[in-house]
Amino acid sequence: MQRRTTLTGALAALAVTALALTGCGTAPEAPDDSATTTDFLPCAASDLTGFDDGDFNELSYNGVKQAADELGADVKTAESSAEDQYTSNVASLVDLDCDLIVTVGFALANATRDSARENPDVEYALIDSTVTDDDFQTIELDNVKPVLFDTAQAAVLAGYLAAGATSTGTVGTYGGMPFPSVTIFMDGFADGIAFYNEKHGTSVTLIGWDKASQNGTFVGSFDDQLGAKTITAGLIDQGADIIMPVAGTLYMSSVEAFKDRGVEGAIVGVNSDVYDRSPEDGAYFLTSVLKNLTLAAHEVTIAAADGEFDNTPYVGTLENGGVGIAPTHDWEAKLPASLLDEVAQLQADIISGAFTVDSPSSPRV
Repeated sequence: MQRRTTLTGALAALAVTALALTGCGTAPEAPDDSATTTDFLPCAASDLTGFDDGDFNELSYNGVKQAADELGADVKTAESSAEDQYTSNVASLVDLDCDLIVTVGFALANATRDSARENPDVEYALIDSTVTDDDFQTIELDNVKPVLFDTAQAAVLAGYLAAGATSTGTVGTYGGMPFPSVTIFMDGFADGIAFYNEKHGTSVTLIGWDKASQNGTFVGSFDDQLGAKTITAGLIDQGADIIMPVAGTLYMSSVEAFKDRGVEGAIVGVNSDVYDRSPEDGAYFLTSVLKNLTLAAHEVTIAAADGEFDNTPYVGTLENGGVGIAPTHDWEAKLPASLLDEVAQLQADIISGAFTVDSPSSPRV
């Protein structure tokens, strides 16, 4: 038992940096003008799930807010509830004389690009995406900093862990929409399963994603809970007992699908440690692939306030704590000690370069 405690501590150590600043926090509040001690004005625009989503948008906003609090600055926000609001919301922040506009997610890439071209004196940080032209070729703009994450590195660890944890020999995944910031998780997950099979001579199968063809199963949105539940039920019916939903808070419907089917299984969360959000459902959480959105948003905001903004992409990796893997929590006692040792060693090998992780969606900088 002492050995297991040590291994849990090892996995927790892998995640501690990524978790340090990614707490769900609170939704945006009206700024206190009396506390302002700087003229620097950071701003943020959400995608359609808003800043109180308990996930991607909120984690990013928390980083901007933490930086603003340290600077004694206000924060202005534009919260979207539909895709057709992205352009007007970013424009509204320009009209407020924002110095830095943090736009959250791939869906805002075009709105960010167009606004940046029209307003070269405004600085932008685009979370989880590069800027592309109309042919989807990456372009550089002097006033746009892409904030990227090599989440394939962390997802490899989760895939390896899932392959070692499955009792059916079938693991599943699905995404919200086929954005590169989604499929990069699925690529890493696939590679982790493949490496486990290679190392152990097993034949664990992944359903829901084919890395070679870059085709898989997608809900079509990040807010269709019923669609996510239906997809999860289908994966369970095909034998999957470990499933990674790369779809924000839609993981909740995957948990409900397991409960409804009355079968043992678990999900792999994404972005932050989903166990912390719903510990009462801990039996259904194997681990989470962590994307330290809060840390990244905080760092780029502070840099802009200090006059150190540049358009060089920020890339979160296992080495710098920008991505990671969460502890196995309630599942830890069910897992072989050797499996957790192997996951820890795999992380060390990725950081050292002994194991190469590659996805078509990995940041190319």
